[in-house]
Amino acid sequence: MLHKTRGIVLKTTDYGEASVIVQLLTEKFGMQSYIINGVKKPKAKISRNMLQPLHLLDLIVYHKGTGSIQRIRELKNAPLLHRIPYDVVKSSIALFLNEVLYKAIKQQTPDEQMFGYIFGSVELLDNLNEGIANFHLLFLLGLTRFLGFYPHNNDSDGAHYFDLHNGVFSRLKPESNFYMSPPHTGHFSQLLNRSFEDLPNIKLSNDERRYLLTRLLEYYALHVDGFGNIRSHDILEEVLS
Repeated sequence: MLHKTRGIVLKTTDYGEASVIVQLLTEKFGMQSYIINGVKKPKAKISRNMLQPLHLLDLIVYHKGTGSIQRIRELKNAPLLHRIPYDVVKSSIALFLNEVLYKAIKQQTPDEQMFGYIFGSVELLDNLNEGIANFHLLFLLGLTRFLGFYPHNNDSDGAHYFDLHNGVFSRLKPESNFYMSPPHTGHFSQLLNRSFEDLPNIKLSNDERRYLLTRLLEYYALHVDGFGNIRSHDILEEVLS
């Protein structure tokens, strides 16, 4: 049966001489894998360039509810990304977020609110002119709302620590080794009260940005099974420094 849905490209893997298997986060079906034949041929209707990380798609797909590899009837980039593919900072952020999303989202059940958040965030990054260096921090924080471990903003004004394991602020040093300490706790608390509209006004040093990103990735690893290490982390830090 044919279905219309939007999608976000997360991973493309070669399959045979001319085909690929692409893993998409779809609005209607959650995470799905699709085989696309002939993408490497010169006159292919769907080319590999259309399947770059975090590219946004309009799709008509065949869907069988068996968890098997699906097929695509029609695909187009919509909206077309104009800056991310050609801007080294934005493309580095996109590659990093793509890796995080691929490791953090596993369900084949749809979550339209999460999909809308990610789709809209990619559009925003493509059009953003100011505050780009801190975009990924706010994105990661916002994504935790949908993944089920958004930090509890409890008594953050008087807290000295943020307990990564329990996701709470604390006046006392946590017993585990996974926590943020002053002055980073204050910066983290301020980020929780910011939105994408505030990006031009967020002032963080390169060292502070690195610290917060490292701790945020630890936070994800503690709360997402099998999250592991993010390989594009170091590349992103180098580009933003």
